[in-house]
Amino acid sequence: MVWELVRMLGGGAGRAGLIGIMAALLLLVAKLLPVGFGLLLLLLACLAGAVLLGKTRGLYIAHSALILFAGFGLLIHREEFGLIWMIWLVLVVAGTDVFGYFAGRIIGGPKFWPRISPKKTWSGTVAGWICAGIVGAGFMKLTGSGVELIGISVALSIASQIGDITESALKRRVGVKDSSTLLPGHGGVFDRFDGMLGAALLLFLVESLTEFPPMPL
Repeated sequence: MVWELVRMLGGGAGRAGLIGIMAALLLLVAKLLPVGFGLLLLLLACLAGAVLLGKTRGLYIAHSALILFAGFGLLIHREEFGLIWMIWLVLVVAGTDVFGYFAGRIIGGPKFWPRISPKKTWSGTVAGWICAGIVGAGFMKLTGSGVELIGISVALSIASQIGDITESALKRRVGVKDSSTLLPGHGGVFDRFDGMLGAALLLFLVESLTEFPPMPL
């Protein structure tokens, strides 16, 4: 994703490859360190990559931080909570996207933000939240978690939509249709996982600041 980001920002193939490899290696090293040092290393990765870019370094810092911190959060989430909670996260994000798409196509209605994402509608947006709430309720029953899991699931749904919109805004600003052609017919990895980035980043904060999974009242 960092490789795609640098290419979108006009960094060229050589710089994109160098910064992408650096980001991947630093993420792996950060995982081996205590969290405090790992987060520091990721911030340094964002700044180091910006040195190699010109006028777009601000965009690089913001979006590379999203990618790296979300990736770090996913590594922590997988290690500490295991497969069942990874499946929950994937279903929340995928359900938001799928239900939002079909509800938007079937119901239609007012556009959410036509200048940035002309295909997204309010009906699809709300349908994504509803789907996430249903997933949260299902996993609440499955795992014996508290009712707060429903609220967390809907919040992650909103965060995934924000991640999607953020990447759409970036592509419009730099004038590209897809982040890359790595996935024929689907664009790039950044295109496919922009929603997961937003959700993973919020989940990282939730797990750092509160008890997760939430206990029953």
